[in-house]
Amino acid sequence: MSFGIPKVTGVLPAIRSIFADVLGDDDNPVPVLPAGLPDAVRPVAAEAVIRLIDYQGPGYAQLYVDRLKRFIGRRNLDDAVFAGIAQLMAMRMTYEDAVEMAQSKLAEYRAAGGKSPADAIHKLRLDELVSSLPEMVADPVLWALEYAGWLHLPVSMRFSAASRFSLRRLKIEASLKRWRLSSIRYAKERVWVERWLHMVDRSLTKQPAAAAEVVNTAAMVRGYGDGYTQNLRDWNLIIDSLVKPTFDGVLCCSDLASAIAEARAAVRPDPQQTSLKRAIEAIKARASAGEAGH
Repeated sequence: MSFGIPKVTGVLPAIRSIFADVLGDDDNPVPVLPAGLPDAVRPVAAEAVIRLIDYQGPGYAQLYVDRLKRFIGRRNLDDAVFAGIAQLMAMRMTYEDAVEMAQSKLAEYRAAGGKSPADAIHKLRLDELVSSLPEMVADPVLWALEYAGWLHLPVSMRFSAASRFSLRRLKIEASLKRWRLSSIRYAKERVWVERWLHMVDRSLTKQPAAAAEVVNTAAMVRGYGDGYTQNLRDWNLIIDSLVKPTFDGVLCCSDLASAIAEARAAVRPDPQQTSLKRAIEAIKARASAGEAGH
């Protein structure tokens, strides 16, 4: 399984993170919000930086800041839409994996002053768990699981701080964040975020009125397990069938914002995507009829 990203881009940050953990410090400075960031965006971005440092570290938060810099001074981008980019990008960069679930439970335990919060049970998929491992380890395991037909088997995981043993287990699971940047899951998430930002960028150039709707599509991709997989498939279908063809000039959709909103309203928890596909076909038919009428 390859995602077109050199393995070294993930392995080196993981190695740096390991040495930082051993030494008890972090070799990346806390990022500074860039000059020119609108006042309405700064509080959102500042909160996101803190969240991303907790999630992965200062180096990861710096990636977030660098991504924000692309939009500073962009034409057709109002502050509200920019704030939406800042908020949703932070949400997507702190995606839910088993490590994050352990981190969250530990944070609850500490916030409660050492009192045990209620246990959390999450149902993930086997391929989802394995994809959180370093690529060199995960690839052969995923191949074997696919061969055996076990790739999508559900796995229930309990996250608890009720005993000394369960607390120690939580800390071990949370410490695995050091490998996150070398995992297959991270490689996928990085590609997804970059594609979303690219679509936002194209919208600001091609159809500025649709930019807010393109930004807000990121809210579709959330959660974990089968729900996450379905959300991602729905997002890709809308982007590949409506958004990208419009920007490429293949589809004449003059009101892309309304088209995206209509498609999103048709999303159902249906693996066959019947309602969504029907809505997209109707939108494309109207766009074709409108083009023929000119």
